[in-house]
Amino acid sequence: MPNSFVHLELNSTDVAKAKTFYSKLFDWKLDNEMQMPDGGTYTMVEVQGDGPGGGMMKMPMPGVPSFWLAYVSVDDVATATKKAVSLGAKVIRDVTPVEGMGKFSIIQDPTGAGLGLWESTRS
Repeated sequence: MPNSFVHLELNSTDVAKAKTFYSKLFDWKLDNEMQMPDGGTYTMVEVQGDGPGGGMMKMPMPGVPSFWLAYVSVDDVATATKKAVSLGAKVIRDVTPVEGMGKFSIIQDPTGAGLGLWESTRS
């Protein structure tokens, strides 16, 4: 399906506590960690069966409670971001590369809901 949900990301105020909770609740594999450019750690969520995987990271916005963010696959993240803006969205994070994986942006739709846009560079 074009433009399907491809990744779910937890921005958490307490990643260690979240990892303990979700690994016990769903038996998710949470041991694949990557270093982020800002020095933080990104934990990949590997799930069993169908559906998107995800990741967990420390909440980057002070004072904001933990939340899950869904990402949708797009062919061209820059074009999709511009189109979203033309339809009334606000850019929360402009197009950002993820080395060896792809590019993303984060928008806020006209109703205030956040959404990630993801362009994979992997084939």
